Amino acid sequence: MNNFSFPLKKLWFIHVFILVLSNYAVQIPLTIFGINTTLGTFTYPFIFLSTDLTVRIFGQHKARKIVFMATMPGLVLSYFIGALFEHGLFQGFASLSSFSYFVFRITLASLSAYLIGQLADILVFQRLREMKQWWPAPTASSIFGNLLDTYAFFAIAFYHTNDAFMAEHWIGIGFVDYLVKITANLVIFLPVYGVLLNYLIKKIED
Repeated sequence: MNNFSFPLKKLWFIHVFILVLSNYAVQIPLTIFGINTTLGTFTYPFIFLSTDLTVRIFGQHKARKIVFMATMPGLVLSYFIGALFEHGLFQGFASLSSFSYFVFRITLASLSAYLIGQLADILVFQRLREMKQWWPAPTASSIFGNLLDTYAFFAIAFYHTNDAFMAEHWIGIGFVDYLVKITANLVIFLPVYGVLLNYLIKKIED
């Protein structure tokens, strides 16, 4: 990371932090307007926000580099946090002495989905970033990237899992999760993106 500028190092840290936080938050259930989801649904989209800003300001190559460099530390840290707080509850440090297949599969699913979703997000965003309006690129990339990310995660984590309920219903649960993510993105994160983009452009031009 010696050839990374300070802003890019901060973006790399944000990616790792949100990955680890979301792998913990996905174990905390929420019910909103009768819809069952998890806290992770509202933390994970911050990664798409930071990726889109990186592509917009620094270009797609540096954005991809951040994604790849965040993967391994995100995988290791997510496993340790997941083992310590399995199902959202502190299990004690003794839990680290034995391998948890459940936590590892969730972590592997999360990191695989992260790679697939972020690279798709960058690809779509790059195609649309030259448009005069700022909003089509983050909107389209978020819709497409979240679709791949969500179903990659649920398929890897729960296809033929020993959790009978999730093994049977992961497709439907994934669809609801995707709808909640897209709603959160369009209502919350897209406006935040516009504000941050305007702020960062002014900071760079000063």
